[in-house]
Amino acid sequence: MQQVHWWQGAAIYQIYPRSFLDLDGNGVGDLAGIESRLDYVASLGVDAIWISPFFLSPMADFGYDIADYCAVDPLFGTLADFDRLLAKAHALGLKVMIDQVLSHSSNEHAWFKESRESRDNPKADWYVWADARPDGSPPNNWLSIFGGGAWQWEPRRGQYYLHNFLVSQPDLNFHNPHVQQAALDNVKFWLDRGVDGLRLDAINFCFHDRLLRDNPAKPPEKRTGRGFSPDNPYAFQYHHYNNTQPENLPFLERLRALMDQYPDVGALGEISAEDLLGTMTDYTQPGRLHMGYSFELLTDDGSPGFIRRTVEELQAAMTRGWPCWSVSNHDVPRVVTRWGKGSTNPHLASQYSALACSLRGSICIYQGEELGLPEAEVPFEAIQDPYGKAFWPNFKGRDGCRTPMPWQPGNGAGFSEATPWLPVPDAHRALSVATQQADPDSTLQRFRGFLAWRHRQPALLAGDIRFLDAPDPVLAFERLHPEQRLLAVFNLSDREHTVELPGLENLRADPGHGLLAGRADERQVVLPPRGVYFAVT
Repeated sequence: MQQVHWWQGAAIYQIYPRSFLDLDGNGVGDLAGIESRLDYVASLGVDAIWISPFFLSPMADFGYDIADYCAVDPLFGTLADFDRLLAKAHALGLKVMIDQVLSHSSNEHAWFKESRESRDNPKADWYVWADARPDGSPPNNWLSIFGGGAWQWEPRRGQYYLHNFLVSQPDLNFHNPHVQQAALDNVKFWLDRGVDGLRLDAINFCFHDRLLRDNPAKPPEKRTGRGFSPDNPYAFQYHHYNNTQPENLPFLERLRALMDQYPDVGALGEISAEDLLGTMTDYTQPGRLHMGYSFELLTDDGSPGFIRRTVEELQAAMTRGWPCWSVSNHDVPRVVTRWGKGSTNPHLASQYSALACSLRGSICIYQGEELGLPEAEVPFEAIQDPYGKAFWPNFKGRDGCRTPMPWQPGNGAGFSEATPWLPVPDAHRALSVATQQADPDSTLQRFRGFLAWRHRQPALLAGDIRFLDAPDPVLAFERLHPEQRLLAVFNLSDREHTVELPGLENLRADPGHGLLAGRADERQVVLPPRGVYFAVT
């Protein structure tokens, strides 16, 4: 596929607003802080930013519980602040994507406050309500991702309401066409302001099974999944009925029709389903989402075999869609901790970033990934995440990847003049932006160099991918483009490895990526620990 749209092959930098930079001195990051660091973001060589929710919210789930979809929460600033951020980003050549959380709202949203009052008000059917069973128990066995049942009793109506996430995040009833239109109107509000794309949170959760059928049990050996605590009962079920319903597809087509009214905007759908490959394939068919956001590389397995199998399976299924990869985000432990498993090799983070950025598709890069930040240890008394509080100590929640960006090596890390909302660990301050800016061989500078080199490789931006047989722990593949053939080889271990590969005599090494490079002759590649080898026609 040739690169046609800005989002194809784009490097998208995810900004978690609470933790990026605080300029108003309340210990929480804000939109003005993001605007003030856009020059830094642009200097990384990324193509776009994705800003996690900054909308009006009681912050029970830190912005993913929205009380007004068209208002900026005062914690982060104002609509004028957002408009200035958007204008500066565009002036720097950066596209701007924002989160849209369509499947549920906050229980503080005016829609829900009206809906819960009675069974016959104008918003009565805007949320998922159901009568109790004859014994007073919930209408079915559906579970919340955050633990426990997915139904909450509401005495005003004498009914239960559905919440796939927190109790304070009631699910909207997308079977109601008025709800669909309201959601599209909110999306239009931001498209009219000039955003270039949407990251659609939990987009397969918009519809539920009308018959409210029980989910079937899952056998113990299959109770695994991204981000699940080992004692979270959510993993005990196949979630066939509380999400990923067929009615979602016509809604995605309505959403795409709206987006097609704007020049070259992109929709990135966050999809987490029992049949992930099948769902991503369905959701990214022509006329639906532009890209599917894959969770598969956010697991604990970073082995060459798993990465190859994951990418090949997605490629085989998703023949007409465009994937978007990520190895870190605001919901999972950071990749150098998760995949590195204790490795202290200074090239570890650079290699993981290069690997992710070399796969076919677009890439989301989580803030701090360019610095090689490890997962932070947050003591229980400082935990903010409700997920972590509920499942401590078996699962410590998501705060360890959400700690503030370390801009400076000092006590406040240059993040805030006040006490940060989460503590900044010493290990992060030692990896601060200021420290790494001064070191030409730092993880940060290698990241910049690699992205600059990537932009010059048509095969990495828009080429096909073909994996080559290589012994563990080596991962090797080709990217194939009409203008270029590119070979990429990664040694995912802390020991030197030699691997024989066909066709090396027809390629020339390209060391311009600036990473720890291997060497090759006509038949084999010698890779140093955490080394890489790139060669092109």
